[in-house]
Amino acid sequence: MSKTILITGSTDGVGRHVAERLAADGASVIAHGRDRARGDALVERIKKTGGKAKFLRADLASLAGVRALADAVRHETDGLDVLVNNAGIGAGGGVARREVSDDGFELRFAVNYLAGFLLTRLLLPLVEARAASRIVNVSSAGQQAIDFSDVMLTHGYSGVRAYCQSKLAQILFTIDLAGELKGRGITVNCLHPATYMDTTMVRLSGARPISTVEDGGAAILQLVESPALARKSGLYFNGLRESRADAQAYDAQARKQLRALSFELVGLADPVAA
Repeated sequence: MSKTILITGSTDGVGRHVAERLAADGASVIAHGRDRARGDALVERIKKTGGKAKFLRADLASLAGVRALADAVRHETDGLDVLVNNAGIGAGGGVARREVSDDGFELRFAVNYLAGFLLTRLLLPLVEARAASRIVNVSSAGQQAIDFSDVMLTHGYSGVRAYCQSKLAQILFTIDLAGELKGRGITVNCLHPATYMDTTMVRLSGARPISTVEDGGAAILQLVESPALARKSGLYFNGLRESRADAQAYDAQARKQLRALSFELVGLADPVAA
């Protein structure tokens, strides 16, 4: 039976490349994005080459949108072999204007981190339904410690700071979830795929691309497919190599604080605290 793989943010850039590669390898791909036309075009390309794919549209700047996506995934399949949380937004091209999500949260924290946290929690039963399943969180080498006194960055806001904090939050979440799921047949890992890939996000930021989506795609595919990582969990990779994240990622108290805050913000009960 082919593997069923959900990839958020897979209608453009490295997500699209990974979706096409996994479909070519025989996986049944559930692609997600905000743009229906791009999503349908991706599915058509995959099907023309004999692959299997389905597109689900959702706006992850809304917790209601995340819940709707989870409902749609549950309608499509009774199990997920791999969940790739890839969707995200950049630093805003240096614009210092603070933006908020539909729920009133700082936008980069909401989209880059909180959406993936909620989606993972909602889809965990589907991930657990498959043997040797994997969760991959696409983070970044751009990291900044979370200021728990001002997580939503209401003071001294900058897009870069917001982006880097949201990406470090993904890593704290990865390590925390890996510990929670230890012994349950699920690995949880995260990575910085490549530096300044030639993607829409990078171009909009004003940065000059210095690596390709193929470079970043290879790093993501390693965490999705490599037999060598079948039993390794709670790790951060820089490209193809295991690396070390910002020191806060290894602070148990910081992970506990973020966990409690995240459950509170999305309105779910912590199953460990219950």
